[in-house]
Amino acid sequence: MKKEQINRRTFVKASSLAAGGIMLSGPLAAKAHNSVDDTIKVGLIGCGGRGTGAIVQALNSGQNVKLVAMADAFKDRLDKCYDYINDGEFTDWSSGEAVDVSERIDVAEEHKFVGFDGYKKVIPLVDVIILTTPPGFRPIHFEAAVKAGKHIFTEKPMAVDAPGVRKVLAAAAEAKKKKLNVVVGLQRRYQKIYTNWVEAMHEGAIGDIVTSHVYWNSGGVWVRPREEGQTEMEYQMRNWYYFNWLCGDHINEQHIHNIDVSNWVKDAYPTKAYGMGGRHMRTGKDHGEIFDHHFVEFEYEDGAKMFSQCRHWKGTASRVTESFQGTNGSAPKPGVLKTNSGYTLMRYNDKKDPNPYQVEHNELFEAIAKGEYKFADAEHGAKSTMTAILGRMATYSGQVVTWEEAINSKVDLLPEEFSWTAKPKILPKPDGTYPVPVPGVTKVV
Repeated sequence: MKKEQINRRTFVKASSLAAGGIMLSGPLAAKAHNSVDDTIKVGLIGCGGRGTGAIVQALNSGQNVKLVAMADAFKDRLDKCYDYINDGEFTDWSSGEAVDVSERIDVAEEHKFVGFDGYKKVIPLVDVIILTTPPGFRPIHFEAAVKAGKHIFTEKPMAVDAPGVRKVLAAAAEAKKKKLNVVVGLQRRYQKIYTNWVEAMHEGAIGDIVTSHVYWNSGGVWVRPREEGQTEMEYQMRNWYYFNWLCGDHINEQHIHNIDVSNWVKDAYPTKAYGMGGRHMRTGKDHGEIFDHHFVEFEYEDGAKMFSQCRHWKGTASRVTESFQGTNGSAPKPGVLKTNSGYTLMRYNDKKDPNPYQVEHNELFEAIAKGEYKFADAEHGAKSTMTAILGRMATYSGQVVTWEEAINSKVDLLPEEFSWTAKPKILPKPDGTYPVPVPGVTKVV
């Protein structure tokens, strides 16, 4: 960027977007439409950090897109999101130029909806729905958007339990019938280093895939302590990452990315899982009920294994990647393929690749603008979600759990009622901590 373009606000925004994985990658000036009649009206449901990033990427997709409605359970989150994006100054990832998305925001005060039912009010007002709430709400919102005939960008994972996955799969089938474009935020499927790598493996470059190793080992994420005056529902909603009805555990919320790559490479889903996990470092009152580490051995129908690791331990070695072994070679890391003798078949350089978070929006909105039906990500998104849930079932129970047992599970994690005074199904013990799954005791199906 030219020196005179830099100011503190632009620098802070560019830095924060980069940290959240949402640096922009397409020139904002590129437009395919010029008239009011062809405006693509977008509604944002879920105004947290990922929602803020997703709507900026939608507005920067190069199409005639306008944000016209917003919803969130909390007014302060909605207001913070609106003020941030309406402020307008961001740094374009590819050109380095300052860009302004504020002219693409047209949200009247009466189209800012707060509360659990806000999504119902957004959906009729728009052409495209962006779903970025905590994943426990995803099946409800996705089903409603499909029923209303809307194109959808939805973040992963698609659900937190088997009943939710079944709801999403039914809605995904309906979306196909209606030819609704659905893109799921498993952005590796929109990243060239991955698409080239996986295509080569599908073409047999290293033979039949016999083992996968997938990792999301990191220091973990934020914690939001309980505040005075909060109801139990509000506390869990604010601190949503640590409650399964909202998050599904980090094996589901984060590690799904790596698990999905294995399913993509195999073009299949596991038939059973066996594993272990627990809480070693993250054991406080604000850490809810989820584990801080999981190790799962998944098995595919052809006997191939996926070895899965994820943990949230501060101060330990981080590793977030995937590797594969085939009958004729290996794929030791994304973009690299080798023969059994060590000869390099592929070494993909991704330094100039566009940001996949932006690419998925560019491609979705281009298809919508052209009236094309190109994207049906919901089914594989739902099945990779179910794979992660299968892994959680195995670690929580300590049992071998089959796909059929898992997908047909009747265990429904969601509350019976959505209101600020309603009680979630998981409640604190007298000492303020929460019941934690116990392998060998906990029932998961």
